[in-house]
Amino acid sequence: MKKIIRAAALGGAVALALAACGSAPEETETPGSSGSAAAPVDFTACMVSDEGGFDDASFNQSGYEGLKKAESDLGIQVKTAESTDPGQYTTNVDSMVQANCDLIIGVGFALEDAIQAAADANKDKHFALVDSAFSDADFNPVTLENAKPLLFNTQEAAYLAGYLSAGMSKTHTLATFGGQPFPSVTIFMDGFVDGAAAYAKDSGTATKVLGWDKAKQNGSMIGNFSDTQAGADTSTQFIEDGADVILPVAGPVGSGTLNAASQHDGTMVVWVDSDGYLQPSNEQYKSLILTSVMKQIGTAVFDTIKASVDGNFTAEPYVGTLENGGVDIAPFHDFESQVPAELSSKIDELREQIISGDLVVDSPSANKVS
Repeated sequence: MKKIIRAAALGGAVALALAACGSAPEETETPGSSGSAAAPVDFTACMVSDEGGFDDASFNQSGYEGLKKAESDLGIQVKTAESTDPGQYTTNVDSMVQANCDLIIGVGFALEDAIQAAADANKDKHFALVDSAFSDADFNPVTLENAKPLLFNTQEAAYLAGYLSAGMSKTHTLATFGGQPFPSVTIFMDGFVDGAAAYAKDSGTATKVLGWDKAKQNGSMIGNFSDTQAGADTSTQFIEDGADVILPVAGPVGSGTLNAASQHDGTMVVWVDSDGYLQPSNEQYKSLILTSVMKQIGTAVFDTIKASVDGNFTAEPYVGTLENGGVDIAPFHDFESQVPAELSSKIDELREQIISGDLVVDSPSANKVS
């Protein structure tokens, strides 16, 4: 419930419905049955998705890929519980505890309450949470010795995407919207807006971004991470208002944006979390994807599992940055020949400036790097 209260405070998101029962854990193939060369290890890593599910072509899928890599490379066993509704989070996490998992990973900010409660009650198990730290009832940060936050300073990569998008826009109007106003969502929007503003300043071209006011930390949210029609409708309205590049920060809802863009010539989309161009579910519309703001969630998940297997687990947060390769933008793919050489070089220059610390991309949701 704490996450719902915080989301409302950040931007007035609709309350999450707490109704459905949790799905039973799904045990995936063991390395022995799949022909993996890794010797079996007596360790079970488990994962709970948020409502987007493991085939969201976004952060749940990236996390799942890291889990499966650990299964094949480390010889461990894995189990999963796929959520289809926020009301399932607590039950699904509890089902993983009951399944005797050694490490339980929650994918997404919305699972903080469920993961934190389980970690408090089960000190003998390890936990990890993608896209959120832990906090008390007053939102003060807390450290749990058996739970590791996996965080990403995506505002850095989103800045590059915003600069690129502004440089590619013919209407000089961009747009962005989110699923809910979680910090892991708004951090993308902050960087995107700042990058667009930097291009406008450098080029002297007036550019606006619809859907997000960074100063007020308020903007367009559809209220969930599953309603693709709402994503399509929101994107269509942005297009009608002049936007020709749209950044949807709502996991699988981005497919609605791709659908809307396909019906309006000249509209481009910036995907999030993974390289959207490479996702099979986006095959029909991949030519519309200018780039993606990527988080290496799979790598963070794999490394966390390996540390736990090796007896080196710590609660110190992982923070992905441009410097450590935890975040970046994807190749331009079909747009490679359309991006001016000068603009592409400028993106590379900005990346190096951020890595060196000469350029700091700020956000209220940025994570402290130790």
